[in-house]
Amino acid sequence: MIGYVQVYTGDGKGKTTAALGLALRAAGAGLRVFIGQFVKGVDYAETVALERNRDRITVRRFGRPGFIHGQPAADDVRAAREGMEQAREVLLGGEYDLVILDEILIAIHLGLLAEADVLDLIEARPSHVELVLTGRHAPDGVIEAADLVTEMREIKHYYRQGVSARRGIES
Repeated sequence: MIGYVQVYTGDGKGKTTAALGLALRAAGAGLRVFIGQFVKGVDYAETVALERNRDRITVRRFGRPGFIHGQPAADDVRAAREGMEQAREVLLGGEYDLVILDEILIAIHLGLLAEADVLDLIEARPSHVELVLTGRHAPDGVIEAADLVTEMREIKHYYRQGVSARRGIES
């Protein structure tokens, strides 16, 4: 199998959901999947569901609980960089067919990771591994290096009417 680099970006809902749907499809086809979640330090309903498929899907979180507002803390930077090291080991280790780095693009945008390091990771990717990068604000270099780029664009969202994240739908 030839692997490609996919990017899911944009300000609309569905980037992580699309990547996790691909993870389930891959696991259902017998492929081994690794999901590294940057900037996320807590369990969401989808990660709980993925645990039920732990024989084919591995999930690791590289972030602290809560959101980053303003300047990231040193612990945020450390967590992202440790995640990047682990992602490189996983990508090059040969155990996984699909590697998803969820919210890695926002980690670049927030200054937790350097775009050059992510581009190096793309370049080092073994040709049989599918690599998926998600998050808002995909930098031009990452878009150029990718084989497939999908932009999720918000047209209308009920959040704008004061609806909070609903368990099982958004969280």
